[in-house]
Amino acid sequence: MYKRIRKQIDGILKSEQEPRGRCSGFEHVPEFEPHRHIRLLTFNIQVGINTTSYRHYVTRSWQHVLPYRNRIENLDRIARLVSNYDVVALQECDGGSLRSGFINQVQYLAEAAGIPYWYQQLNRNMGQIAQHSNGLLSRFRPLDVTEHRLPGLIPGRGAIIARYGVKEDPLVLVLMHLSLSKAAQQRQLGYIREQIADYQHVVLMGDMNAHAEQLLTQTPLKQTDLIPLPETAHSFPSWRPEKALDHILVSPSLEIRRSEVVSYPVSDHLPIAMDVALPKGYLETF
Repeated sequence: MYKRIRKQIDGILKSEQEPRGRCSGFEHVPEFEPHRHIRLLTFNIQVGINTTSYRHYVTRSWQHVLPYRNRIENLDRIARLVSNYDVVALQECDGGSLRSGFINQVQYLAEAAGIPYWYQQLNRNMGQIAQHSNGLLSRFRPLDVTEHRLPGLIPGRGAIIARYGVKEDPLVLVLMHLSLSKAAQQRQLGYIREQIADYQHVVLMGDMNAHAEQLLTQTPLKQTDLIPLPETAHSFPSWRPEKALDHILVSPSLEIRRSEVVSYPVSDHLPIAMDVALPKGYLETF
């Protein structure tokens, strides 16, 4: 399908293309392997727009509503990066509208990167104009995947929760894109806090639009023991990173083997990567 889409992009921008699903299903998805480390990545891809200066928010603003040839090339560059990871959280994806050439960008990236499982969460449905979405890419078969609408005065923010391993004590990954409003973030993180309260092994990933210190001391996450990347892990703007807005926060039960901001400026955000391992003997207790 990936190759077929590549052939279509130059001339076919018709809404009557075959409908896209929101999930690839579990066929041919390997079982979770808790004995190995897991390579995580979170990336706000800005619907495939390559922004390299503040002026592009004005001069390239039309790319948020109309298709352009270089978008598919940028998606291919993103696919080459995500192919190196096991579980990927994507924000600001398009689920298949005019601006993306009616391509589900989550599906496209999964197939181009050779990642067998993908899940798209549609948060703002603007018909053929835009399909604002979050995405999950996974090399492993999750126990289950659920999507959640996050509270806020302006609707359109969401989270995906994927559980792996054993039902009695799973690894829980929460993929999210929070609002800009601090008041909305309080409500949204309060909701997330309720979802993870009963779990021991938790990873929060995504564009949280706030610095880690603020998240862990001034929001409901202060009630958790989550561990952040260093405050110097700046990811925005990609051409001159000054703010740490993108995060991977993990429970202390998870061993962080490596973490970094990836120097890969193909969006207005830089991706964040982390390798983690579950505690030794994780499955031996069951």
